[in-house]
Amino acid sequence: MSETNETNDASETSEAGERTKGTVLVTGGSGLIGRAVTGELTGAGWEVVVLSRSPEKVSGLPAGARTARWDGETAEGWWELADGAAGIVHLAGEGIGDGPWTAAKKRRIRESRVRASAAVLEAVRRAERPPRFLLQASGIDYYGDTGDRVATEEDPPGEGFLPDLAVEWESVTRPVEDLGVRRALLRSAMVLSREGGALPKLALPFKLFVGGPVGSGDQWVAWIHRADEAGAIRFLAARAEASGPFNLTAPNPVTNRELSREVARALGRPSLFRAPAIALHAALGEMADMLLGSRRALPAKLERLGYRFRFPTLREALADLYG
Repeated sequence: MSETNETNDASETSEAGERTKGTVLVTGGSGLIGRAVTGELTGAGWEVVVLSRSPEKVSGLPAGARTARWDGETAEGWWELADGAAGIVHLAGEGIGDGPWTAAKKRRIRESRVRASAAVLEAVRRAERPPRFLLQASGIDYYGDTGDRVATEEDPPGEGFLPDLAVEWESVTRPVEDLGVRRALLRSAMVLSREGGALPKLALPFKLFVGGPVGSGDQWVAWIHRADEAGAIRFLAARAEASGPFNLTAPNPVTNRELSREVARALGRPSLFRAPAIALHAALGEMADMLLGSRRALPAKLERLGYRFRFPTLREALADLYG
């Protein structure tokens, strides 16, 4: 049964107290997830500074949020903001689903994450009063192709480009822990939103009456509603005991076949046409493995800490998104 956000807010207020007030720097704050996180944080009483390469182009931020310029690669021009800040939510990085993985694309994906994370580390090191926490973005691709096996935060990394990338990405900011900064790793699943990300791309074939499962359809898909992605990040920001990796994924992963059926149901369309694996590999190359591999991750630590999902099932999430 879905819980309202009041449950999470109430526990934050009682446990975190004054920790719910202060300034939080958000890298990638103008993106799909970053905007939702900014809204969640300001709504909970934090002040937010969105770091952006083009702050003059960032509009529509909620009250309590402002922008500051950074180049995405160094701490110059903004590290002073980290001095005395409550925390940093680090979400910046080039999207992995925007085009085939050419050698140049893979290099950009890696460099955007490593350099931005190194800049965050530099800012923390230069601060006389380091932030209390750093929430570092990552992904459930850390575990690789899990098949039918359930992956929790205790599992080791998998093999391949994305697991190797996640391991390196997470390792860059590890030294902040030696400076007394609480660090939580946000291993996010596919974030569902009508405004961007994977869902509009998934939904398009169904809108054209040619949608259906991908590959065998038996592979597992971990997902999370954007409201829960942002809510979980706010939740972790407020808890001094939240450190280490956290799987940001709804507690009910589905197979690709179930995902296709639920998207079709939400749109009032059939789910009849299967996209064969060989065609995906021909069109997308190595990137097809992201669609054909299993991601059966569960939010074990997040639930133990007390987060209550607003949309724990895919049907509830899609009903909210498509009304």
